[in-house]
Amino acid sequence: MTRKCCVLILAVTIAALLLRLPRLSQRPMHGDEAVHAMKFGELLEHGKYIYDPFEYHGPTLNYLTLIPAWLSSCDNLIEVDEFDLRIVPVVCGVFLVLMLLLIADGLGANSAIYAAILTAISPAMVFYSRYYIQEMLLVCFTFAAIVFGYRYYRDRNIIWAILTGVFIGLMHATKETCIITFGSMILAFAVVFLFRKKNYLATENVKQFRILHLIAGLIAAIAISIIFFSSFFTNPHGIIDSILTYKTYFSRADASIIHNHSWSYYLKILLFFKYDNGPIWSEGLIVILAVIGFIAAFTKKAISYVDTNLIRFICFYTLLQTVIYSLIPYKTPWCMLSFLHGMILLAGFGVTFLLQVVPKVLPRIIVIVLLSIAAFHLVFQAYQGNYKYYADSHNPYVYAHPANEIFTAIEKVEYYSQFHPQGKKMYIEVICPEHDYWPLPWYLRAFSSVAYRDNVVFNEPSASLIIAKPSVESDLRKKFYDDSIPFEERHMYLYLFDDPYYIWLRPEIKLEGFVRKDLWDASRQVPDPNDFIKEQSEQ
Repeated sequence: MTRKCCVLILAVTIAALLLRLPRLSQRPMHGDEAVHAMKFGELLEHGKYIYDPFEYHGPTLNYLTLIPAWLSSCDNLIEVDEFDLRIVPVVCGVFLVLMLLLIADGLGANSAIYAAILTAISPAMVFYSRYYIQEMLLVCFTFAAIVFGYRYYRDRNIIWAILTGVFIGLMHATKETCIITFGSMILAFAVVFLFRKKNYLATENVKQFRILHLIAGLIAAIAISIIFFSSFFTNPHGIIDSILTYKTYFSRADASIIHNHSWSYYLKILLFFKYDNGPIWSEGLIVILAVIGFIAAFTKKAISYVDTNLIRFICFYTLLQTVIYSLIPYKTPWCMLSFLHGMILLAGFGVTFLLQVVPKVLPRIIVIVLLSIAAFHLVFQAYQGNYKYYADSHNPYVYAHPANEIFTAIEKVEYYSQFHPQGKKMYIEVICPEHDYWPLPWYLRAFSSVAYRDNVVFNEPSASLIIAKPSVESDLRKKFYDDSIPFEERHMYLYLFDDPYYIWLRPEIKLEGFVRKDLWDASRQVPDPNDFIKEQSEQ
């Protein structure tokens, strides 16, 4: 690897960080993010984590979040903010760029540089590097396993074998879909081996793998997985659950209706997406260059300056993952990151090949200009997606995401709590059938008396403040005007939100709010702080 390559990849790494780091708290927490955050709260406050084989995925996200929480001196979840949570996937997303330094000799220096640039500016990679879910961790650990596995293939050093095992263990401890990656890796390795079987040197390379080293890597993988799933040996049953969980996830892969999509769902997002009057989104540059890289991997002209086995491994590994994820009916946009990253690696190789087969100066300049324009469009999309359309359904990566109006709801709750005798201990009810109230528990974590319900409970006093789905409003009114309660003991309720008296939790999901009149009256005895701020700004 040349000094130029090293300097450029480090520069791109810094650019990737700068694109991912700003305003991490700007976007509302997705419901999945909030669920993981509350799960992390149990670990932070009570030092307790129990792997659930039915929900939440693996434990690495929770345990790694302890690092920024401790660095921020957070002792409880109230002190934790979105930055503390989302910085974990940010770091993993940036490491995807940095790790290319360790594999540049196999990809080729130029290919590694181009892959670094595409990783840094891919809209999907940037968007989900700012998402507090397991996906970016899985992609990062997967690439680390490939990188260190390749280093072992080249150097036969037992340290590389152990590091490969460590990251394989981390993959397993991150998300159950790692088995798709494992299967794709094994099949890709087998295909490459068979493809090169007649090549004596390639066959000898495989034969030189030392059994002791492979056993050491396997032990490292198993040890890491056991440590995390057993919650550092405090929950031995978690090890068994990490295996039993696949019964749940195999059945879920075809059972969901809400998340079932056609086989072309991912490719449509990547190639061309436009919703209503929103902007055009496309990572077609990456897909097209990946196809070029795939074809080039089997041409004699392109393989003289790269490790053929590595490039072809990435080809088959990416193809297999793309096919498998496309065939599984259950789809969410972040799941495509696993094969999108493989496409990016091939795309880097594709750029190098494309520039090589266009030797004349003028055509090469035209190709470079076109590639630069397309790359600039990726940067523009990455910026738009993360800093303008970050919670907008016009963005293909925004999936079942809360609207910005959720901040209005929280501001209202915060405002009225100032006038309640118990402050943030005031009793609040959140009534949403099927537990469809996320991410409210995250935003209401500072309130200690919140009841989350699926339906209206008639035999208990109503809370001072209620947030509910419109579907339970008729039951609420029955409770408010219950004839069995003496008239003088009844409480009148007013709408919490201004006209139209509801907010959007997310597309097609409304929330209504009700505040008890005595609390509303108390709040009107002092100026509304929002009016005061408005008056000050006008002056």
